[in-house]
Amino acid sequence: IAGFVLANGSMSSQQSGEGEIRKAIVEADLVDCMVALPGQLFYSTQIPACLWFLARDKKNSGVRDRRGKVLFIDARNMGTMVSRKLRELTDEDISKLARTHDAFVDGTLEEEKGFCAVATTNDIAKQNYILTPGRYVGIAEQEEDGEPFEEKMTRLTGELSDLFAQSHKLEEEIRTQL
Repeated sequence: IAGFVLANGSMSSQQSGEGEIRKAIVEADLVDCMVALPGQLFYSTQIPACLWFLARDKKNSGVRDRRGKVLFIDARNMGTMVSRKLRELTDEDISKLARTHDAFVDGTLEEEKGFCAVATTNDIAKQNYILTPGRYVGIAEQEEDGEPFEEKMTRLTGELSDLFAQSHKLEEEIRTQL
């Protein structure tokens, strides 16, 4: 088993043969888990990164057979800002990630829309071997606020018009001051 921290581009880039490399790794059934991390986790860079977990033997003795399957986790919304430029994953976040992988290994994982999903190597091939978790986990369902669409659209359009009017007034005031 090996784990790597890489830039997010490694999951989807087609530059310099990266797509062919991903294809070979997926077809060799080495990818065990992909985790998309939030940005600002590292002092040296603000860009988001990802975790690649590779496993040569996905059928460990006494454990569920994971051959031909990959766990995808979208952790981009996890963590808390500890300063203006730095985000940290909490102990609870880290535990949730570990529990999710453990459930995948044990065969007890319940997929969570917007957070985690299992895809087969065939699913990944259909996605042109792109390993971005968002393609597989989907979007978390949002709670319905109960406001009918027509009313909400009318209200929001009115608010936008008011904001545009305020913007024009402020622009004129700035011009006058200049």
